[in-house]
Amino acid sequence: QLQLVESGGGLVQPGGSLRLSCASSGFTLDHSAIGWFRQAPGKEREGVSCINLRDSSTYQADSVKGRFTISRDNAKNTVYLQMNSLKPEDTAVYYCAAQPPPFTTVQAMCVIAYDYWGQGTQVTVSS
Repeated sequence: QLQLVESGGGLVQPGGSLRLSCASSGFTLDHSAIGWFRQAPGKEREGVSCINLRDSSTYQADSVKGRFTISRDNAKNTVYLQMNSLKPEDTAVYYCAAQPPPFTTVQAMCVIAYDYWGQGTQVTVSS
């Protein structure tokens, strides 16, 4: 059973930066992809950024393109989400997840139906 633990959330002012970490008990290529998702109060969970573990291709939602970057450290079994130029609308609980359904496009890689989920970390962007 793959375990995922997020960290790095907190309170930040608009325009600030945070780096979220997703530490795992051990990603393998069989898990195919790791994704970052978020859920704001009263809204549905949405895909933010995902990375293909086999070829390192990535997907970013339009709302975060140019501001958020997903990356991986294989030696540490950790995936990161670097978030820059944060906006109040980025406020949400952020989750990492592993092993999506089979996919053929980067867009399809970032659907919410992943098999393994972390407990989430709160990100609040406010002055």
